[in-house]
Amino acid sequence: MVEEAKEEDGPQLLEILKKTEVFNLAEIECVEELWKEYLAKGKASGYEFLVYRENGRVVGFICFGPRPLTCGTFDLYWIAVSSEARRRGIGKLLVAKMEEEVKAMGGRLILVETSGTPYYAPARKFYEACGYRLQAKIPDFYSPGDDLLIYAKRL
Repeated sequence: MVEEAKEEDGPQLLEILKKTEVFNLAEIECVEELWKEYLAKGKASGYEFLVYRENGRVVGFICFGPRPLTCGTFDLYWIAVSSEARRRGIGKLLVAKMEEEVKAMGGRLILVETSGTPYYAPARKFYEACGYRLQAKIPDFYSPGDDLLIYAKRL
């Protein structure tokens, strides 16, 4: 079941990130910073966290929020599903719930930024399966040979 994240979910979110072996330490620390901001300020932080809970345990989450200085544009910042819960549609459920909430907040466009390396090919395939389309590529953005790819979906 997808629902708003609770304070006690924090350790489980970070554990999912660590166990996926996709995210590096800096990325995990970034999510931790966003989580702390969300806990301290709630929706005023500009971040929303939703979780997918199974038998009382968090097995997936998504973080998103309005993009500053825009009208109705939102960013999907992070999404992760525990390795044992993958390939069961949990990621798509999280994205669908996020899109529903974004629409309710007056959102009209969602952006996703991701890496162009082969390591992130499954993530790009997932975004495309959810209806997101590649809009831009910035070569060597993250580091030499690691392009920034920007996907978008109009609601």
